[in-house]
Amino acid sequence: MIAKAIIEARMTSTRLPGKVVMPILGRPTLELLIERLQRAQCLDGIVVATTTNATDDVLEALAAKLGVECFRGSEDDVLSRVLGAAQASNTELIVEITGDCPLVDPAIVDQLIGIYRANSYDYVSNTLKRTYPRGLDVQVFSASTLGEVARLTDDPVDHEHVSLYIYEHPERFRLYNLESGLSEKYWDLRLTVDTPEDFALIRDIYERLYPVNPTFAMKDVLLLLDQQPDLLDLNRHIRQKAVR
Repeated sequence: MIAKAIIEARMTSTRLPGKVVMPILGRPTLELLIERLQRAQCLDGIVVATTTNATDDVLEALAAKLGVECFRGSEDDVLSRVLGAAQASNTELIVEITGDCPLVDPAIVDQLIGIYRANSYDYVSNTLKRTYPRGLDVQVFSASTLGEVARLTDDPVDHEHVSLYIYEHPERFRLYNLESGLSEKYWDLRLTVDTPEDFALIRDIYERLYPVNPTFAMKDVLLLLDQQPDLLDLNRHIRQKAVR
């Protein structure tokens, strides 16, 4: 199966508009995310799935500059956008990534794709039970499964949150969750970008790690946060928005 990372990204995010192009070390966060995904050995490509809004022209231009595919679709119906991106790019196995996760670890991506390919699951992720820090989220499922979901539900919430219907219906779909083996103290870490405080933390992590080792992994991030726990005060008070 042709596996591609499909990155959901737009400029009109609610809590931090333009976050995907905010600069870290002089480069847009989306560019840094794509660079990390390009190190995944099991991916056959990367697609930026953005909207038809004129404000997202900059994301299409960035994708072209970086040599990755771009698909433009509905802003609110993210499910149809991702499905359209998969169909337009000949993607059989969707690796769903959100543009607010610039610390995604390519080794985790490869591990989840490997689990999917070696078994008969419909959905493989590391998010059903949170044992990885938020922001290292990876979800893997086939384009045919997502097409089935599109036919089954018209609920706007299901269409805003692409894979929600899949994991809310374990009686219909075979699910697998990868647990991290990490100490519980890491499970609630917030390493995603949704607010200015989140961005400040991610920027600090990159500024400390990237110049020394551009291919830094999750373990390097956790070691840094163990050594400099005060960094976590930057966004400790931020709460994730509820899906429903």
